[in-house]
Amino acid sequence: MKIKIASALIFLITFGITQAQQSGHYSSVNVEARTRSHDKSTNSFWGPWKSYETRLIDNFTDFKPTLNFNMDKYGNDETRTYKATGYFHAEKINGRWWVIDPFGHPGLHVAVNTVSQGKSKRNQEALEQKFNNTENWINQTHNEIINLGFNGTGSWSDIKAIVKSNNKTSKVLSYTINLDFMSGYGNKRGGTYQVPGHKGYPNNVIFVFDPDFEKYCNEEAKKLVAYKNDPNLFGYFSDNEMPFSLKNLEGYLNLPEKDLGHQAAQAWMDKKGITKEQINDSIREEFLGYVAERYFSIVSKAIKKYDPHHIYLGARLYGSERNVPAFMKAAGSYVDILSINYYGTWTPSQKIMLQWSEFSGKPFIITEFYTKGEDSKLGNTSGAGWEVKTQEDRGKAYQNFCLGLLESKNCVGWHWFKYMDNDPTEANAEPSNTDANKGIVDNYYNLYRPLTNAMKQLNLNRFALIKYFDGLNSK
Repeated sequence: MKIKIASALIFLITFGITQAQQSGHYSSVNVEARTRSHDKSTNSFWGPWKSYETRLIDNFTDFKPTLNFNMDKYGNDETRTYKATGYFHAEKINGRWWVIDPFGHPGLHVAVNTVSQGKSKRNQEALEQKFNNTENWINQTHNEIINLGFNGTGSWSDIKAIVKSNNKTSKVLSYTINLDFMSGYGNKRGGTYQVPGHKGYPNNVIFVFDPDFEKYCNEEAKKLVAYKNDPNLFGYFSDNEMPFSLKNLEGYLNLPEKDLGHQAAQAWMDKKGITKEQINDSIREEFLGYVAERYFSIVSKAIKKYDPHHIYLGARLYGSERNVPAFMKAAGSYVDILSINYYGTWTPSQKIMLQWSEFSGKPFIITEFYTKGEDSKLGNTSGAGWEVKTQEDRGKAYQNFCLGLLESKNCVGWHWFKYMDNDPTEANAEPSNTDANKGIVDNYYNLYRPLTNAMKQLNLNRFALIKYFDGLNSK
């Protein structure tokens, strides 16, 4: 009997079964979903539809949702107060990480990416017809996003407009800034190219060993003095989705011998007394940690030199580097909060999310995720993310994913990608954003109500749900 019990516990831990699941506190539903997977033989962009177990707030038998909670102007828990610095910072309290806002109130950063006007002709015509001008658009959009229970804006949002709207309302949308240090340096240096979702680099390795990169970061960071005293700024991203991977060592070594990256990798090998024939995954991991140490030390030094007040959010990780201890340890030495774009899973893995913080010693924010609806009539062939049948199913997917994030004591927020659908009529759109239902609004600035109603319910119950989950896990 003891063997059977032990085996059951191992199964539960391995597969990330939660306390709520073990105790039977909810009844799940199933949602049909599929992922993009181009099959050349059939010229199909999609894998098969499959059924996925999905948790919803209303299906918890011992949790009563409410739309009323005591939140301050930043959308955080005003019933509790900790150390106030006048700016956002992260703090671990009783085993759970929190974002502490300028008032000292704990909370999460729950944001929408790319809160900006659409660029296509029909987007602009719709904006003029519905809002008349940019000022009316941002003021109404600001209130709409707050009403949905979000409290911030993420990457690629219209910062100038948001700063102005924050001055006209009692409820603030804290904002983030993308600095693009490496991609900006690459544009200046030459050698980068566009790939879907981010910049590409020669041999999939960044220019972190160029001495001029550090000089470039220092010059660019001087611009941060314009923001350093704004309490509504949440924090900075230094870059987006860079090609950190175990293949980096060979990538640098296969550059031309005159390249500074090749020379740095070869010098590292020589110092270790390692030949190419001796390279294995352990050595690759150690070298990736070396690359991370150099990158994050350079960019964080530049940021903190000119703005010591605000959070450094890292570089929006998206690949296998998230699961490499040496990389995450190096990153964690310099970031305040890790930013991670989390695709490819229907329900977040508690085991993997725990590892991220164990490896790094820091909390994390999920800075990209989304689900597309087939009923939008858009092609949905660009970008990552899941496709489901309806907008109602998009809402179910949001609740299921975010419930998993709330269970993690190391997650301090999430950013939905994104505000507006990709418009297939937009010329010269970035390759991963050409024709897909990613938005909370369509191309005419109309909310997808079945989606946003589910978002609102989850967002406004986030503190009650944390209390609920932490109570279950303490039993």
